[in-house]
Amino acid sequence: MRKGFNLLCGIVINELGRQIMGGDAFIFINKPRTHLKLLVYEQGGFTIFYRRLEKGAFEVPAFDLDAKSMELSVNQLNFILQGVSLQSIKYRKRYQHQLPLC
Repeated sequence: MRKGFNLLCGIVINELGRQIMGGDAFIFINKPRTHLKLLVYEQGGFTIFYRRLEKGAFEVPAFDLDAKSMELSVNQLNFILQGVSLQSIKYRKRYQHQLPLC
């Protein structure tokens, strides 16, 4: 968790093959899951959000260990940061307006 802006950007570009300025946020969590860094490119520059837990650990969703990355929704990220168990979340049905095809 000692990496700064340049090294985290290098990991995103070289290891993940992703564009850093595409509007995505990139999350880095240490092995014991007690520290989390969130790298975001906003208009004009980079932002690193860093959180260290005094007790407990961040919950990480189950994923393929061979995969280098995974996608999370904004809701999932909020649940991880707030300490909500991802396994006990139940989404209820909601109406979603569909745009007409042109």
